[in-house]
Amino acid sequence: MGASAGGIDVLQTVLATLPLDFPASTFIVVHASPESPGLLPEILKRCSKLPVMYAVNNAPILPARVYVAPAGQRHMLLKRGRIRLAPGPRENRHRPSIDALFRSASYAYGMQLIGVVLSGNLDDGSAGLAAIKRRGGLAIVQNPAEAIVPSMPLNAMESTEVDFVLSAEEIGPKLVELPKSEVLEQNASILRDLLQKAADEIEDVPEEATGTQ
Repeated sequence: MGASAGGIDVLQTVLATLPLDFPASTFIVVHASPESPGLLPEILKRCSKLPVMYAVNNAPILPARVYVAPAGQRHMLLKRGRIRLAPGPRENRHRPSIDALFRSASYAYGMQLIGVVLSGNLDDGSAGLAAIKRRGGLAIVQNPAEAIVPSMPLNAMESTEVDFVLSAEEIGPKLVELPKSEVLEQNASILRDLLQKAADEIEDVPEEATGTQ
């Protein structure tokens, strides 16, 4: 999930609805000054049933956890099964950036991923959400009509075809529902069809083309 101005209240609303047995890991980037006192996990813990913590470089990714990107000089990136906090240029004026998180997660988790863009200025998260969609994941944006600052949701909607435009109160229940939903099953079905097509094409290759006798 990515948020900026006006997003912390929305994050509190979303996290309050996620149950203790929520099967996914949740990663949050909020634009903040490097001089921020670092209280965001404490703020979110007040409403979350799930453990909330700052991400730690090279830490394993555990289910039913909420990881917050530390404000400062590193992007929060996902490798398969691990969190990376990596230096790099600012993206959309920010480090950590939402785009950097979403893009790395799309490579690591593809169709297993759900990207969420919440209230905020400018367009961080738009390119990353498009990357998630290209690799078969799902895209959710907060309804711009209710966002305190609608620029990020609006820009995300202009950059890619999002799957759901939801109010703050609707996002959490949708995240709980989606792992069991027909939408993800449809994505999995598409992947199975592509794999079967590739297997069929391999079987159709003439023996002389493979070098077999």
